[in-house]
Amino acid sequence: MSKLLIVESPSKAKTLKKYLGKDFEVLASYGHVRDLVQKTGSVDPEHDFEMKYEVIDRNAKHVDAIAKAVKASDAVYLATDPDREGEAISWHIAEILNGKKLLKNKLLKRVVFNEITKSAVQHAIDEPRDISMPLVNAQQARRALDYLVGFTLSPLLWKKIRRGLSAGRVQSPALRLIVERELEIEAFKSQEYWTIHLQSRKNKQAFDAKLIQLSGSKVEQFTVTTHNQQSEIVGKLLAASAGKTTVQRVEKKQRNRSPAAPFTTSTLQQEAVRKLGFTTSRAMRIAQQLYEGIAIGAETVGLITYMRTDSFSLAAEAVMQIRDYIKGNFEPDYLPKSPIMYKTKSKNAQEAHEAIRPTDIRRTPDSLRAHLTPEQMRLYEMIWKRALACQMAPAKFDAVSVDLSVGGETNLFRATGQTLLFPGFIAVYMEGQDDAEEEGESKLPALEVGEILDVVKLWGDQHFTEPPPRYSEASLVKALEEYGIGRPSTYASIISTLQDREYVLLDNKRFTPTDVGRIVNKFLTEHFTKYVDYDFTANLENELDDIAEGQREWIPVLNDFWKGFKRQVDDKGDVDRPGTEVLDEPCPKCGKPLSKRLGKRGSFIGCTGYPECDYTRNLDGDAPTNEPTNLGTDPQSGKEILLLIGPYGPYVQLGQSGDDPKKKPKRVSIPKEIPHASVDLQLALKLLALPREIGAHPDTGKKITAGIGRFGPYLNHDGTFKSIPRSDSIFDIDLNRAVELLAQAKGKAAPLRELGDHPEGGTVAIHSGRYGPYVQHGKINATLPKDETPEEITLPRALELLTAKAAKGGTGKKTTATKKTGGTAKKAGGKK
Repeated sequence: MSKLLIVESPSKAKTLKKYLGKDFEVLASYGHVRDLVQKTGSVDPEHDFEMKYEVIDRNAKHVDAIAKAVKASDAVYLATDPDREGEAISWHIAEILNGKKLLKNKLLKRVVFNEITKSAVQHAIDEPRDISMPLVNAQQARRALDYLVGFTLSPLLWKKIRRGLSAGRVQSPALRLIVERELEIEAFKSQEYWTIHLQSRKNKQAFDAKLIQLSGSKVEQFTVTTHNQQSEIVGKLLAASAGKTTVQRVEKKQRNRSPAAPFTTSTLQQEAVRKLGFTTSRAMRIAQQLYEGIAIGAETVGLITYMRTDSFSLAAEAVMQIRDYIKGNFEPDYLPKSPIMYKTKSKNAQEAHEAIRPTDIRRTPDSLRAHLTPEQMRLYEMIWKRALACQMAPAKFDAVSVDLSVGGETNLFRATGQTLLFPGFIAVYMEGQDDAEEEGESKLPALEVGEILDVVKLWGDQHFTEPPPRYSEASLVKALEEYGIGRPSTYASIISTLQDREYVLLDNKRFTPTDVGRIVNKFLTEHFTKYVDYDFTANLENELDDIAEGQREWIPVLNDFWKGFKRQVDDKGDVDRPGTEVLDEPCPKCGKPLSKRLGKRGSFIGCTGYPECDYTRNLDGDAPTNEPTNLGTDPQSGKEILLLIGPYGPYVQLGQSGDDPKKKPKRVSIPKEIPHASVDLQLALKLLALPREIGAHPDTGKKITAGIGRFGPYLNHDGTFKSIPRSDSIFDIDLNRAVELLAQAKGKAAPLRELGDHPEGGTVAIHSGRYGPYVQHGKINATLPKDETPEEITLPRALELLTAKAAKGGTGKKTTATKKTGGTAKKAGGKK
């Protein structure tokens, strides 16, 4: 009986093929196979929201390969990812095959596994099920809602603001969060306040205490608000103390801190941002690699469970394995008497998934170091430690609180301290924080009530209240989850969309809305308040969950949404165009009123007499937009560094244009994601230092550089260019990420396996090519013999193949043709 297993990704297919053996053929769909036709009317509200699908062009050949394999198979197993999206992909594949009449008299089943291990996969094959239509319908409803909002609201934004803008059911409330936080910051008025402190000492051990009660009244944040007030209080307390303080109260108690739950998608993204400096999309990309399978010696195995999950629960077998590891590698006190169970908090938790954990806790990070890239290693180590820590004993602290009186019991200072008695889970893992300070360890000397100690000094500290912090990727993900906006599996794409649309900028790892983002948000919150409301968005997510659980029908949910939404869109066709604000200020050139306008690079001041009068200036100054701004002096050359705005946008320039008649001054464009108003001398120097060398490519040994061109930041390696995505910083991008992007530029995926270092330098790896797998070192490619598989090739065997290929004088690539152009030989496609 011939069997066909269909998965989403080719790397997963390779892993599963090895597990299932020759009885199974394993093919990949390469993600989604069908999507809505990209034009108006693909979702038809007049006919029960009928959805018009078409095969995605880039995957048409993979669909054809699947159809061909189905003809030769007796049983078809759909093993796409274990979530709603995966369920929908399985349904789309089944619909295509049914449409081609290929499933007659064939077994068609859905198989689901949460981890890619031999036992989990075999168990899923042994217990197949039918496609779950409630899950499919929940995904169809989500897709229809996103389509209806996007295709209905976006044209209105084009008409009222500018072309190319978009609104989304989930992205718009996310944008609202960022804009409202910025408005809070702008409206914030800082207040001065003072805290009063005392330092005392016992047996040469000094410690500090803070004033908590003054003349019998509790000291609040704004009890002391001026320098004069604190000086008066400090003077009176010093006089009353006569250099002494008395211990009035000593309280000792033991405090426990429990470990954090194992990772969900959301918490994994947050920690990867905080601890590893990843973006959310980068974290998910690397997690997918760990899930789909890594070559470890002679086997390929999935190292972590499925990475899109809202669940905190762990399988009983996994908990027992973790407890056994703790028992065998730690002192007895580190293992709790019974397993620690975590209850899933999210009311939107998707179907019965596990939390993210290693598939085998015995695969320690150190044991895998030789098989993982540095990024994979860092993420796996964090997942491994978090899973291990979640089943360990709490950390134990001795906490002490002491009250000291000065000049009587009505004036009290409080000192606190804590000492770590037993580290427990902290020995393995500590959860990161966004905007709070980590608790430190501070010791107090042993004190008794009634003791009289010396006052070493008494002083006041000045403080100013601070505005709420801007959202980082981690804190934005946390806020989206708390509000119930979207799903954790979509957070990375939401953030990328906001950046791609230039609604927000990520500056110093914090989000700032652009002028365009502010205007879009203002338009949506004023005219479509309900649809960017946090509660409305969360309630709609709950309704989608009800559909997935079979508790609601999907058509009525869409109908309820569409009736109100369409009516409101129709009512807003004649609203005023936002983004233009006439100012009570005459134009210095012609005398007509000036106005604040939205341009391609943000807001600016311009004359209402345009085009007859072309006066413009920046919002943040009186200088016209075409006049240079002096940012300072270059410390090396002594030349001025200027900020200018040219036909292609703002740029920085080293020196005046006439400084050297034979040589133009160096100019570097400012990337779109950096507002030119925020460019200072320090940033200008970093821009002028470009292009910067990132490192040597591991395959060729040639350098990779990062620079900025007319079309934005890019990478260059031996004449191969690749744009740097907005989610990466040109100043921070590292070698591993650069190699990954350059591989995309060549249309070459990541290697199937890295075999090790070549004796002459560089890496030897196995890649998948048009004519089958091949071994590569530098520019030499050697095709694998037909009777040898990528899994069984060793480094010595690879070196033999490469040596034989080199001896024939071949690289495995067609020689680039040359042609004569005006008497000069040039490579075809090369630079002119």
